[in-house]
Amino acid sequence: MDLADDLPARPAPVPTPRQAPSLDPELAAVLEGLGPAAREPVTPENLAARQERDAAARPRPTVRQLRDGGRFEAEELRVPGPPNAPDVTLVAARPAGITGPLPLLYYLHGGGMVTGNAWSVLPRILREWAEPLGLAVVSAEYRLAPGARYPAAVEDCYAGLLWVAAHAADLGVDPDRIVIGGKSAGGGLAAALALLARDRRGPRPAGQLLLCPMLDDRNDTVSSHQSAGIDTWDRISNATAWQALLGDRYGAADLPAYAAPARAADLSGLPPAYLDVGSAETLRDEAVAYAQGIWQAGGQAELHVWPGAFHGFDTLAPAAALSRDARGARTRWLRRVLART
Repeated sequence: MDLADDLPARPAPVPTPRQAPSLDPELAAVLEGLGPAAREPVTPENLAARQERDAAARPRPTVRQLRDGGRFEAEELRVPGPPNAPDVTLVAARPAGITGPLPLLYYLHGGGMVTGNAWSVLPRILREWAEPLGLAVVSAEYRLAPGARYPAAVEDCYAGLLWVAAHAADLGVDPDRIVIGGKSAGGGLAAALALLARDRRGPRPAGQLLLCPMLDDRNDTVSSHQSAGIDTWDRISNATAWQALLGDRYGAADLPAYAAPARAADLSGLPPAYLDVGSAETLRDEAVAYAQGIWQAGGQAELHVWPGAFHGFDTLAPAAALSRDARGARTRWLRRVLART
């Protein structure tokens, strides 16, 4: 007789409630001080108003301001867009007075695919990465949803990357040391761009910098439910943005990985990746799963899950200890990945 027959029946597992994630105390205090507006979700009903408000409020420095009195060189470029689509605007900048081909960070701004611009992200990138690392930066102005749905944004970004790689000598950059990167929606676009470049045999990036990346249109992870109503970018905002981007294709079983990189069945052959995300944010689980997928495919991924951090914590609380740690880790990864090329 099997000894298991003498054991009492094992009780059915009790579902574990999805408890709200705890916040880092310093970050929680900052978030509380920002008031309810910091957590107001984006909905289909308020999307147009939020886009107008963001466009009015978000700083958009001029080229002269980006040059910062001669500290940097900066210019706007109009380059050919995707077939049968408008030209793409690129904003290029670099520390002044540095000769020789520089490594390049090809950067894609955040904003949930529905807000943001290529200019506003540059002052911080120039200060934190371009100057200390001797990097050139190109920021791409891609079309926003719902005015332009998938594949407009990713194809704009790809067209810009093709142009940059082909004109590297004119830009004074090294085509073998191009890192693609972005934050939130821009992180998702950077991941999609790496997949697209691999599959089209386009430029081979030296790395992909994916900061709290927006990767999965299905919006049904544990972290998306845990953070509902708590995170600065919760599952309502996330669903609104994905619906705006995908339209009738939202949730489709055959959605391409270039639209939502979490859909990719094959993550092999990608450049080394850096992913970071907060433990208390909606996008946590999809970022962790993406890193896991890269490892399982034999690739390189460095993953940081910042304990108690919400979406965009380092922007809203730049002086917090966790924000300083996150910026330092990103800078060290950039330095290492560029040293290997």
